Parts: sequence; structure tokens; C-alpha cells
Amino acid sequence: MTESDGYVLLALFLVPLGTAVLLMLVPSRERAVIIGVTALSSTAMLALSLYTFASYSFAEGQQFQGVLAFTWMENMGVLGADGIQVKVGIDGITASLVLLTGIVIVPGTWVSWKVQHRTKDFFVLLYILTSGVFGVFVLLDLFFWFMAYEVALLPMYQLIAIWGSTRKEYGAMKLMMMLMAGSIFIFTVIFALYTHVGAGTFDMEVLINAQKDENFQKVFFPLVVIGCGALGAMFPFHSWSPDGHASAPTAVSMLHAGVLMKVGAFGVLRLGFQMMPEGGAFWAPALIVVGIVAALYGAISALKQTDMKLMMGFSSISHMGYVFLGLGTVNVIGWSGAVLQMTAHGLMTALFFLLIGGMYDQAHNRDIPNFSGMAKQMPIWTVFFILASLASLGLPGLSGFVAEVHIFIGAFRAYPIVGGLAVLTAAITATYLLRMLSQAFFGEMNPRWTGLKEITWAERAGATVLALAILTLGLWPSPWIDRIGPSIIQIAGVGL
Repeated sequence: MTESDGYVLLALFLVPLGTAVLLMLVPSRERAVIIGVTALSSTAMLALSLYTFASYSFAEGQQFQGVLAFTWMENMGVLGADGIQVKVGIDGITASLVLLTGIVIVPGTWVSWKVQHRTKDFFVLLYILTSGVFGVFVLLDLFFWFMAYEVALLPMYQLIAIWGSTRKEYGAMKLMMMLMAGSIFIFTVIFALYTHVGAGTFDMEVLINAQKDENFQKVFFPLVVIGCGALGAMFPFHSWSPDGHASAPTAVSMLHAGVLMKVGAFGVLRLGFQMMPEGGAFWAPALIVVGIVAALYGAISALKQTDMKLMMGFSSISHMGYVFLGLGTVNVIGWSGAVLQMTAHGLMTALFFLLIGGMYDQAHNRDIPNFSGMAKQMPIWTVFFILASLASLGLPGLSGFVAEVHIFIGAFRAYPIVGGLAVLTAAITATYLLRMLSQAFFGEMNPRWTGLKEITWAERAGATVLALAILTLGLWPSPWIDRIGPSIIQIAGVGL
């Protein structure tokens, strides 16, 4: 990528933000205009993310590509040269996560066209959230990075409390309180880093490459893990996540589990390991413990659930536990698996929540014991659901397998016992998913659901996009690995 490609990175978070502003000017009664604008905007985001991913090519010695900066404030107060900048750039890790976001927002937009209550307001908030997510992945100034991080979080409260279901006010408030508490830790670390480095700038490249005291890193690294890990549903700061999943509307569940949780894990990677490598090396064994506990806890908890959304909520905790486990190995294979797992889990969990939402809109019920024989009633829905389940349990040829193999190998190389526990977690995952499929999809049809129809064409199209992405990553992972691996090798403290 060249400097001119930096304008593409700027467009990634300006397009959804500009769309939100444009929608504010559209009368609420003009549903056709709202649908048209969001269709064009989501397609543009997918096209920009595909271009970003395809145009990234690793260059030896180049930390970030597409770097473009505009200085906002400098040489005033405590700020030195290039104090606060609108600066963008990506590496192979963020190229993968940008593509994930672009893929998920398209079906998320399509399925949201069914929203009847305050449709315009829903899309305004959804696209502000999306703008914040893109900003986290492409911004290289820590001041604006934190602003984008908060922009990605704040709309969640309204989106769940207004358009959610079941205990939506409780779920929205619990989510917001826990994530805002985590933000306090991140805010503290940012200004501690700025003061400790003393360069008078929030430029992330400067902060990453600056010398930092080892004791400083050991003190502040766990604050990053707690602050960002809360958004990544890291045990024991995970309890908001299943309630948030169960309460959120379909598109918000897709973005929440598919992308937002990855923002938290990415924060641990970027602010933690990259900014404070010695602190990361010191605390890595603790992250291993947290990761494997989360993986086992989430899988065992999912085994006990009867609500489909709650099951997928705990399953997400388990899969995100794999991500933290991979990061804790501090080796290239484990880290490659962690980033691949972010992408793989984002795709399959977005597909899960799209399908559950499509069924719930008709049945207003998600309890697995109430269903049986759904394969006869909704065969297309069933095919997509089985594909997502097989990807989640790590079937070879699908996205989950590629990610989990890297994590398992990385874990075995660092801590063989933990690697064995990770494989056990995969077995538990297969148990609850296959049991759910046998109970809800096969056997005699429950006459209570004879009135159910297939998912809509918009939902089928969205499911197709996600299914194709799952198959592509599973069958042809080299484009991701070729971008992620070389970028990880350049990160200080990560061994082979």
C-alpha cells in the first residue's frame, strides 16, 4: 500500500459516519430512501475493505502501510511536534480485521431492513458504531484511537435498550456499565504511556518504538488486559456478554459478537503486547490461564443452555478464550491462530445470530427443547445453521479449523498441558453443537411450528455472504496467513 491508499483507510471510517449524518437529514417516513442509502453505504464499506485487504503486501522493515497523517494539535501545552494527529495505517493484522468488519456489516444491514420501529434512528446508531470499529483498526494516533473505541461502544446501549428483546434494559445497562468501567483502565494506561515516554505525541508508531521501563510495563500491562479484555468477554469480566447477546437485535448481535469483541482482543494486542512487550512477556502465563479457563468455562456453560442465543453467547466466550490463549503463547504460530480465530469466529458467530434472529422473528421462541424437525420445515435455514455449527466445532475445510490448529500447535509448543485442555474444549464444543442439531433440526416435526416459513431473501443473501467467507478462509487461508504472519514476526517479544 502507498500513502495515497491512506485515503482509502480514511474513507473506511468516514463512509459509515457520513452515512449516519446523511440519514439524519432523511425524513423517517422515507423508508425506500433509507434502504437505498444503507445498501449503497454497506456495499461501499465492503468494497473498501476488500481493496484494503487485497492491496496490503508485506514489505520487510515496514511496520505499517498506507500511512497518512494530518496534524490536529502540536506545540501547545504538553503537546510537542505531531502531538495529536488524524493518522491512519494498517499492518497485516488489521487488514484481516478490516475485511471481517466489511463482510459482517453487509448482511447486518440487509437483515435490519425488517426493523419497523424508528428505522432511521436504528441505522444512524448502527453506522456510528461501525465507524468507531473501523477507526479502531486503522487509526494510529492513540488519542483518536481511544475516541473511536468509545464511539464503537456508546451506541450499544440505545440499540439494545430500544430495539432489543427479553430483558433488554437490564442487558443494555449491564453491558454499558462493565464496558465503561473497562474504559477507565484504558484511559489511565494511555496517559501513563504518554507521560512515561515523554515524546509529547500520541503517535502510536512513536509510542511502540520508544524505550519504556520494564517495571512500568509490568504495572500497566494488566490494566490494558482488564480494560480491553472486558470488551473481549475475557473471564472473569465476561458476564455482560451473554445477557447482551440475548437482548440485542439481530444486526447488533452480529456486530457485537462478530466484530466488537475482536476490538477488545485487538486492544490487548496493540496497546498491551506491542506497546509493552516486556510486560506482555511477564504476564503471558497469566493470560494463558485466563484464556484456557474462559475456553473451558464458556464451553461447559454453553452445554447447559437451552436458549439458542445464550448458548451462542457462552460459545463466543469460549472461542474468545482461544484468542487470549493464542496471544498468551507469545509465539508466531499461536498469535497467527489468535488473529485467524478473531476472523473465523467473527464470521461464524455473525451467521449464527443472523439465522437465530430470522427464526425468532417468526417463532418468538429460542428454546431448543421446544423445537424438533426444523430441517423439514426450514431446510435452507438448516443448511446454513449446520455449516456455521461445523465451522464452530472446527471441521477441516471450514474457517474454525484453520484458526484452532494454529492455536493448538502454539499452545502445545509453549504449555503442552494447556494444549491438551484446549483440545478438550473443542470436544465439548462439538458435544453441545451436535446435541443441539439432533434435538432441534432432526426427528419428528413439532406441529407447533408448522406455520414457520423460510428465512427472507435478504437473510438468505446475507447468510450466503458469510457462508462463502467461511468456506474461503477454510479452503484458501493463505491470503490471511501471508498477511498476518510476517506482521507478527516484526512485533518485539514474539518468538518463533
